[in-house]
Amino acid sequence: MTKHFELRRVRYMPSHLDQGILYVSQKFGAAAHLCACGCGTIVRTPLDRWSLTETRTGPSLVPSIGNWQEPCQSHYFITHGEVRWADRWTPEQVLVGQHHEQKRILAHYAAREQRRVGAIRRFLQWLKNIF
Repeated sequence: MTKHFELRRVRYMPSHLDQGILYVSQKFGAAAHLCACGCGTIVRTPLDRWSLTETRTGPSLVPSIGNWQEPCQSHYFITHGEVRWADRWTPEQVLVGQHHEQKRILAHYAAREQRRVGAIRRFLQWLKNIF
């Protein structure tokens, strides 16, 4: 069972992950690690859905890691490099959490699209003003 994670920045994710290492590829906006319970499951966390903070004592990932589709059903936080175990969720809680996560993802991409469209509109307005 992992109690502590250290951050390792990589360009590409390695084919073999070591326990207790949070691999981060800024180029691809992703992090990966082996499940803290020791089951060997690779946990992938896209950094557009998880927030990564690097501190002197270690990395933090928010929100929690919930391995609901894995047999271990692990649920934990990585905070300042330390693993903080969270309560197991019932199947109902998992469904509610997945629904909430789906809504959060849709809102994230809708906001990105709105910013992109706004930038295009500003550019077109700028062109119009020039001519």
